[in-house]
Amino acid sequence: MSDLKVTLIQSQLHWEDKEANLRMFDEKINSIKEKTEVVFLPEMFSTGFSMQSSLLAETMDGSAVQWMKKKAAEKHIIITGSLIIEENGQYLNRLVWMLPNGTYGTYDKRHLFGYAGEQDHYQPGDKRLIAQVKGWKINLSICYDLRFPVWARNNIQADTNEPAYDVLVNVANWPQRRKTAWTTLLQARAIENQCFVIGVNRVGNDGKEIYHSGESSLIDPMGEIIYRKSDDEDIFTYTLQRERLTEVRKNLPFLKDADAFTILPKG
Repeated sequence: MSDLKVTLIQSQLHWEDKEANLRMFDEKINSIKEKTEVVFLPEMFSTGFSMQSSLLAETMDGSAVQWMKKKAAEKHIIITGSLIIEENGQYLNRLVWMLPNGTYGTYDKRHLFGYAGEQDHYQPGDKRLIAQVKGWKINLSICYDLRFPVWARNNIQADTNEPAYDVLVNVANWPQRRKTAWTTLLQARAIENQCFVIGVNRVGNDGKEIYHSGESSLIDPMGEIIYRKSDDEDIFTYTLQRERLTEVRKNLPFLKDADAFTILPKG
């Protein structure tokens, strides 16, 4: 496992305007001058956090997914973020992990935000996606998932005797009025899972005049804040260091003492 360079894009979003958002993120990715390997976008990056699923959904052949495929190939990077997908007559808040060669993995948000009625418009997922790049195992999640530590829990795998993942990613549209929960939970997930945590949030008002202050963050396996940005749009690139992860897990081997468990389907 070698070092991995990642870029977080904290941005305003054009409300329910896919074309404008794709143009904007195209420009933002083009503006990245330094070499990077994985670019993280917010939740529902092409529309904002909208409940207009039937109006805004696209298939996996749609324009936003095709843009991800084209941009990943053009820049030789992995691009990830969530968007509204229609599949088999159901609507999904789906994170796409797009590789430069056009192949991809997907994660459908498991915990739908009942406070906003998300469950009335989207179907929950039931499987984690742990992507791999350069030996790093990256657990991908979406916004409200962050509140449920069992779903994110890192445990030692019996077949490898190694933790299930090394980085926890959460892409979000998390409002400013609950920012204390956002920032605290990001740090908690890093500490309890002995992993790097990347949280990518939007900024600005959405179409319902709900303000988002961002607080996009990168946190090390001891819970130390490497990066956090409030209110402003920002593009931040950082190299995740293998040695730091190895050092923490070797000197403080807490994960081996964790409880074993199995996550069952909701029912």
